Amino acid sequence: METITGGVPSLLAGAVGERDRPLVTYYDDATGERAELTVTELAGWAARTAGLLHAGCGLGAGSRAAILLPPHWQTAAVLLGAWSAGVSVSFRGWATAGLPALGPGVDEPFDATFVARDRVDSWLDEVPEARHRFVLGLAPGGAPIADVPTGYRDYVAEVRDYPDSLPGYAMIGRTDAASVDGTTFRQWGSLAHALAETLDLRAGDRLLVDAAAHEHPVKWLLAPLAVGASVVLCANLDRAAVDARVAAERVTRVL
Repeated sequence: METITGGVPSLLAGAVGERDRPLVTYYDDATGERAELTVTELAGWAARTAGLLHAGCGLGAGSRAAILLPPHWQTAAVLLGAWSAGVSVSFRGWATAGLPALGPGVDEPFDATFVARDRVDSWLDEVPEARHRFVLGLAPGGAPIADVPTGYRDYVAEVRDYPDSLPGYAMIGRTDAASVDGTTFRQWGSLAHALAETLDLRAGDRLLVDAAAHEHPVKWLLAPLAVGASVVLCANLDRAAVDARVAAERVTRVL
């Protein structure tokens, strides 16, 4: 089996360049939050997530995770971490026009679930059964949750116990399933590169994304990552602020 030892970034052939340059810049215009993660910082969060799943939960190739999270820098960490551990995923909201939905409905059994705190109650009947259930507050600065719901563990509190570098256990095959419907890592890599070409994304580009309009992570994460571009991800986007943000963040493409 042809394998990838460097995790998803290697799989997608993303030449990310300098490790200390911004990779994901996150805005929430409803709260005024701005968070910026370098290549190294996001890789560290992803590695800790992989450690949580592999060492903490005993998950790996053949395991399945349901991700009920909005576009967010922590969502990027969860996705990349799950994939780096060889775990296949299903993501609510991936049934976006023109792009495939990954996996069956969220009522299928899973090994792990990741749910946003503000969605736990409203999605009570939609959260799938799983041995391991994590909740994310998505708070500024990655702060832990004060009121963790019964039956859940706080992702932020748990993930910090794991190292920020991959120990080399994840031998990911290009033909292994990245999603629970059997779509492979190679196929998702190809889709990410094709979308980047459609958007005319190139290494060094800065892509501003309206999170509400483009929930599918192949748009706001995988396509930019595949070609070495970076992302300015905007939740609750204030349209009146777009021009100023484009200038301030040196944005070269808007989605």
